[in-house]
Amino acid sequence: MQTVLYARVSTLDQTIEHQQTQAEAAGFKLDRVLADHGVSGVKTKLEERPEGRRLYDILRAGDILVVRWIDRLGRNYDDVKQAIEQFMRRGVIVRTIINNMTFDGSTKDPMQMAVRDALIGFMAAAAQSHAEVTKAAQIAGIAHAKSLVGEKRYKGRKPSFNAEQLTGVLNLLEQKAGVSAIAKATGLSRQTIYRIIDDPAAAQMSLVEWEVVRSKAA
Repeated sequence: MQTVLYARVSTLDQTIEHQQTQAEAAGFKLDRVLADHGVSGVKTKLEERPEGRRLYDILRAGDILVVRWIDRLGRNYDDVKQAIEQFMRRGVIVRTIINNMTFDGSTKDPMQMAVRDALIGFMAAAAQSHAEVTKAAQIAGIAHAKSLVGEKRYKGRKPSFNAEQLTGVLNLLEQKAGVSAIAKATGLSRQTIYRIIDDPAAAQMSLVEWEVVRSKAA
């Protein structure tokens, strides 16, 4: 039996090392780490990514697949749901670092199966929903930032968080984590987290605006 961490990073603000450190800190003893760099979870299915495809080749019954959260497998409802179900049919156990969730296909109890399948569907839907909200905020933020640059009215400061930290906060909020736990996990102040909670769309837009303004000034 082997324990394999699968990590995916889609931006320069994310790192494979961070996801591996999180897994080890959560108590996982990793035998292998597979990672895809610069790959979108929205546009590219798990089986279409170089290292994601390898998972289907190396994982066998009894193996454990570890991911930081379900959105590392993908951000499309059908893709994520089908990937987890396929691994379970093979006898692979899927576990998450955040909240230590376990998806095991070995149970035959109909009630346990119903709860498990409903939870998989909910988490897959949450991954896609979060991606869609983030994309909408980015589009609005870019348009707003360009108008501010053109009129030379942008007075904002560099955000106190990066894209990975913002994603981490939003993911943990979805899991009902407390502010103190989120602060510890992301390295952000409680005040910053409260600002994100008050207006997550504005937090995303501030990151986009800063990048647009900075690129215009370069």
